[in-house]
Amino acid sequence: IEAYSGRAMDNRVGRSDQDARVGRGRRGFILGYRVHTVCCADSELPIAFTVAPCNENDKLHYEPLLEKAHRLGVRFKAVLADAQYNSMNVRDATEWLGAEPVIPVRRDSVVKNALRVGRDFVTRGVKRVVELFRKRWSIERLFGRAKEWLLLDGLRVRGLAQVAIHVSLSLISMLAVA
Repeated sequence: IEAYSGRAMDNRVGRSDQDARVGRGRRGFILGYRVHTVCCADSELPIAFTVAPCNENDKLHYEPLLEKAHRLGVRFKAVLADAQYNSMNVRDATEWLGAEPVIPVRRDSVVKNALRVGRDFVTRGVKRVVELFRKRWSIERLFGRAKEWLLLDGLRVRGLAQVAIHVSLSLISMLAVA
């Protein structure tokens, strides 16, 4: 989510939003926040989320989010994630919760017969795992709806706490209509 602020002179934080940070976005670098979300692949509804500055690594929020969903009573058969989450710690945390990690290896990995996603977004690997991984698009559709219909993309608040409230209200309204 892009922040409602310009960049400060140091080019790392926001001028009027001191909580916003510069991080990688879809097209280059952005100033803003990331919404880390656990969602159900079948219903495409959010289960748990957290909001963090854009410069924090996604892996830092992986295990706490899964544990939060687990405490809510959600049981996983499989956890789908993109290649950013490919690490032994992430895979171990997923297996510890009794789920199968469906995470593609990075392009430079030498592991054979592993799930891979090419530059053309074609998924290769064992057929069962490839079919499971295709459900990962449910999170993309969730964010697409949240940004288009629930103004998650049109941020007009400043500060991490206010952004978290804005995201909470957006996702709660999505759950209320479901």
